[in-house]
Amino acid sequence: MVMQSVAWAQGIGGGSSSSGTLLSLIPFVLIFVIFYFLLILPQQKRQKQQKALLEALKKGDKVITASGIWGTVTNLGKETVTLQIADSTKIRIQREHIARLRGDDEDKDKDS
Repeated sequence: MVMQSVAWAQGIGGGSSSSGTLLSLIPFVLIFVIFYFLLILPQQKRQKQQKALLEALKKGDKVITASGIWGTVTNLGKETVTLQIADSTKIRIQREHIARLRGDDEDKDKDS
């Protein structure tokens, strides 16, 4: 009789500990979901936009590099881009270092 009550008590305790374990995992799952929507998803979106920008580059595009150099695309290679940064100065950089396209309004600010 005593053995049955001990076994029954252990069975009840074992069941609540597994549900307690699941409840203790909920905060970690919520933290991961928040990180996914606040950090991972926007970063993936930015990477897709950057990849589309690099694939759409063409001669004559005015760009700004990741290091802040302003130039105009004069030649495109598979892995490199040649930029004209002054009248007689051209540089060759890796395609991944093109940060963004330059707008016409930015050219007006540069001359001021």
